[in-house]
Amino acid sequence: MKIKAGIIGGAGYTGGELIRLLLNHPDVDFSFIHSRSNANKPLYAVHEDLIGETDLAFSHDLTPVQSGELDILFLCLGHGESRKFLSENTVAGNTKIIDLANDFRLAAQSASGKRNFVYGLPEINKTAIQSAHDVANPGCFATAIQLGLLPLAKAGLLEEVYTTGITGSTGAGQSPSSTSHFSWRANNIQAYKTLTHQHLGEIVQSLMQVSPPGKQEQQLNFVPWRGDFTRGIFVSSTLHCERPYEELVKLYKAFYKEQLFTIVSDAPIFLKQVVNTNKCIIQLEKVGVKLVVHSITDNLLKGACGQAVQNMNLMFGLKEAAGLKLKAGYF
Repeated sequence: MKIKAGIIGGAGYTGGELIRLLLNHPDVDFSFIHSRSNANKPLYAVHEDLIGETDLAFSHDLTPVQSGELDILFLCLGHGESRKFLSENTVAGNTKIIDLANDFRLAAQSASGKRNFVYGLPEINKTAIQSAHDVANPGCFATAIQLGLLPLAKAGLLEEVYTTGITGSTGAGQSPSSTSHFSWRANNIQAYKTLTHQHLGEIVQSLMQVSPPGKQEQQLNFVPWRGDFTRGIFVSSTLHCERPYEELVKLYKAFYKEQLFTIVSDAPIFLKQVVNTNKCIIQLEKVGVKLVVHSITDNLLKGACGQAVQNMNLMFGLKEAAGLKLKAGYF
């Protein structure tokens, strides 16, 4: 029997990408998507790439959410809106939830009524996700940065880190803004939220989770950049490390040996390798005692919807890669 899935807030970029994945998932019956602003419109009227793929329409009726007919509900709402939605609406107790916003990612904020959200980074929380009723999906920059640093944290090698990362315009959401329209973004880059990005808390939380007992919390200095492209994240983290390069590569490959979507590359990496996939690819470079860890992801897939589907697969005992065998848009 297929999993019955629904989405709340399906008009944005993450909603549209999640629809594409669920429509093509072999183990999912996707038949409900809620949007107040687009009620009764066909999905392809908003997500025009879906024309010919489905005749589904957006719904304003929350009966499927309240009645328990859904096995899984994805919340694709703005940050802060998921907690509000759950406080104002009834979701049947048997319906599992995956939240793609930042409302429940931190341990101190992971509860909502009787629901307790597990942080959904499969590379360190797979067992907890498999038994979870509700999951908080990690942020896009957080995923790329954490995956680049977790092996060092576990080995107790993490020193003060200086990270820069550049993201495509889809990371800013679908609503137009002065820094997301074409005339501003083209041939342009800009730093933003310097040292104050909202993903810092969840990154540090995961690094401390795998660190040896008694290890001091290390300073993470993060400068994000807006890039002149639509999809993808490229992160470079620099820190002091005296271990030999060959030893570090072995450390990383051993850490991610059993992970389907996180790959350590011996060759230089570039963004087109991950766009349109659920992969994170990592590369190490070392000059003297300075180590640089590069990590790349698609912000809408491994950084959002792909990871959400990966978490759903784990929660329902499916093959972890089900519906996620996606080829990069390389050419």
